[in-house]
Amino acid sequence: MKIVLFGATGDVGTATLHEAIKRGHSVTAIARNIDKLAHMPGEVARESLDVLTNPERITALMAEHDVAISALRPITGSESLLVDLSKVLLDAARKTKTPIYLTGGAATLKLANDSGHTVLTAPDFLPDAVRPIAEACAKQDALFDQYDDVQWTCLRPPAMLFQGSLTGQYVRGTDTLVPDHDGMARISFADFGYAMVDLIEAGNGGQQRLTVGYQNKAAA
Repeated sequence: MKIVLFGATGDVGTATLHEAIKRGHSVTAIARNIDKLAHMPGEVARESLDVLTNPERITALMAEHDVAISALRPITGSESLLVDLSKVLLDAARKTKTPIYLTGGAATLKLANDSGHTVLTAPDFLPDAVRPIAEACAKQDALFDQYDDVQWTCLRPPAMLFQGSLTGQYVRGTDTLVPDHDGMARISFADFGYAMVDLIEAGNGGQQRLTVGYQNKAAA
């Protein structure tokens, strides 16, 4: 497939880019600073672009590709921009009828302890430092309901994303954190990117919110 990947230089974007290339897809990598992509193979197309200032170019890029991926994450202090960034991409997907897969956040996922709380509402669950991005992710999640005419998929990471090896093994969930053997919901960036490409290759016909995580029952 021809894939356009927004936010290609972040941790999730980089992992997704490597996985898509490895599987033989054609990728156009979009980032504000494409110098960070200098190490990528020559067949990867690159474009420096500010999503918020050039929505027309976003629409043109989507029209040229089979599928779009967003791995965008605002810098610390600008977390609220996540909603604006997502809206530009969803508007472009609406105009071009391009399926879009967006990286969400764990904020709206329920805890796996039957408390009824989400990651965002559970007392003392989130450190204060990550609350701004969690609140932005919750607003991003609400935005999707305005796009029932777009083929969107939101893949929400578990509570812990970390630098680790690729295993190709994960469990997919919907609205609840996928707990590992110790109760912690986690996955490596590499396996999150792997799961994202799995979703793209499987395709979908509508709107869906999903999550993934490790579930190593053997270690329980």
